[in-house]
Amino acid sequence: MFKAPDPGLFRLRVSARAVLGIGLAVTLSELAGLSLPASITGGLAALLALFTVGDPTVRGQAVTTALLPAVGFPVLAVATALHGVPALRDATWLAVIFCGVYARRWGPRGHALGIFAFMMFFTTQFLHAGTGQLPELYEAVALSLAATSAVRFGAWCIERRTPLPAAPAPLDGRGLGRPATRQAFQATAACAFAVAAGPVLSHERWYWAVGTAWWIFVNTASRGETLIRGFRRVVGTVTGIGAGLLVAVPLHGAPAPTAVLVAVCVFGIFYTAAPSYSWMMFFVTVMAGLLYGLLGVLHPGLLALRFAETGVGALGAALAVTLILPVTTHAVTDRWIERALHAVHGCTAAAARRLAGDASADPAPRVAELEALLGRVRQALAPLVHPLNPLRARKARARQVLALLDECAREARGLAAVAADPDASHDARLTAACGRVEAAMETLVGAVPERALPAHAAVPGHHPGAEQALAHLHGLERALAALAAPLGGSRLLGA
Repeated sequence: MFKAPDPGLFRLRVSARAVLGIGLAVTLSELAGLSLPASITGGLAALLALFTVGDPTVRGQAVTTALLPAVGFPVLAVATALHGVPALRDATWLAVIFCGVYARRWGPRGHALGIFAFMMFFTTQFLHAGTGQLPELYEAVALSLAATSAVRFGAWCIERRTPLPAAPAPLDGRGLGRPATRQAFQATAACAFAVAAGPVLSHERWYWAVGTAWWIFVNTASRGETLIRGFRRVVGTVTGIGAGLLVAVPLHGAPAPTAVLVAVCVFGIFYTAAPSYSWMMFFVTVMAGLLYGLLGVLHPGLLALRFAETGVGALGAALAVTLILPVTTHAVTDRWIERALHAVHGCTAAAARRLAGDASADPAPRVAELEALLGRVRQALAPLVHPLNPLRARKARARQVLALLDECAREARGLAAVAADPDASHDARLTAACGRVEAAMETLVGAVPERALPAHAAVPGHHPGAEQALAHLHGLERALAALAAPLGGSRLLGA
């Protein structure tokens, strides 16, 4: 896992920055004389601000971070006020859950605000906070967000040098045809199951089941993705509990070593989040055990209860995605693959126009868009390529699609690099090659929205990059032609 590719050491730098930002937030809370529960709340708020805010621009990130208290403070007030009224508390939390998931239709900002609102409600249950603690909680959250903002947007603004790629827009649709809408109903149903079943195991720690059900639905879009994420969450929780028994329990909440290990867990959460959900959950579980140790309530039975509540939440999520407005895996993969293929054509068209002498054509943004879409394709296809998938034929087809799309991406990157050469100029042979790429694309997804090269742009001649460009175009043509078989016409990966 720690050998996973990390171009430019971006994950490493983001993880180190998270440790610095969260450490500063907790230190300032302690120096301000706040209670331990308030300092923990501030630390969690800092973690969420750094982890969930993912706008593609620094300005967008700053705006979203500034909006976090606008949703967090009212939720904290309601959650603390209703802490002693279980029925009304549960109904209110379910309303927050529905709104938080539904907000994902508005992209990264809605996603971050929805998660922050949910976690503020969760935190009050975790700490058993009442209205008397509300001023301290507000102060801790405000102080922590200010600290993390100073680090993220001032002292260590990584994104100014390495801008984040724009996240793919959510899949569209109307009404119940919109994935975010369906998922809002599914997540609410799963959490309602957890709210009902969690207290059967524990009247004090029932909220872990709700937290599990909620987080399983984060960054998923189909039934298969959600089931796989539930499986990985259970795996990460089990291994984290084992580590907690060996590490957190013997510490008995000793402040100094606990603080060091929490910092290690924070680093692990950020560093492993992208490549492995199971590893991320391992570090989350260990950190939760360490925090319980600081609160003086950790014992082996509590960790066992954590596992049981996780199982309840995962079961609720599985039932919800199976029974409530299910979104099939192939329906989602079809749409992401089609968007990725259109992005491949967009790269080709922009690069070819650049080679034709159009200085305004820039394939670089199209390449970044393609990379982001390929990430979503890999996530959507994960259930099909998972080792536990018994459908070998579909697994083989999915792996073939991934390999060929990766090949398309490599060729598109190479073509864009050639087009960026200021000495490159148009070669007439590119017109024919681009035409064949368009024909292969139209075979897969129908008519393409733009032509790669205008007819009048074809000018005889050669340039030093022509052979490289032609090689990349031929590679694209071969990969697109090969994709026709596994994609199987209009239903890309249907049964």
